[in-house]
Amino acid sequence: MLPYPLLTISLVVMWLLLNGFSLGHLLLGTFVAIFASWAFAALRPEKPRLRKWYLLPKLFVLAFSDIIRSNLAVARVIVSGRPRGHHAGFLLLPLELEDRTALALLAVILTSTPGSAWLEYDSRERTVLLHVLDLVDEEAWVNTIKNRYEKLLMEIFA
Repeated sequence: MLPYPLLTISLVVMWLLLNGFSLGHLLLGTFVAIFASWAFAALRPEKPRLRKWYLLPKLFVLAFSDIIRSNLAVARVIVSGRPRGHHAGFLLLPLELEDRTALALLAVILTSTPGSAWLEYDSRERTVLLHVLDLVDEEAWVNTIKNRYEKLLMEIFA
């Protein structure tokens, strides 16, 4: 009945501290705390299943190095301007990933990397809409993301 008893008790105590003690406030605070506890339990995400957790440091190093490299590339575009043939654009990226945690990590990596932003995920089509600051070759971007990150995330979480 109480998925998070400590949370429920804490909410009742907080309610009573804020509103003063009376039988009505005790009942109302308890009612609110129980429903808040149930709502919190409903929002709780599923636990990620890490099949190859030892690959996480490799993912971290790849992402960190790409973030540094991308920072330098964006700084170069800002300082010296874009070379001819380079332009900003949108990219529709097909994905094979289905694990929610892996998708969230990929979104964090792509958005943390300067020059790219995860805009939209279509779960039916399993595609991601990305904005890329310096888009020269769409196929190169797709191959980089799929081979560098998606494969590794599928190994870790599948």
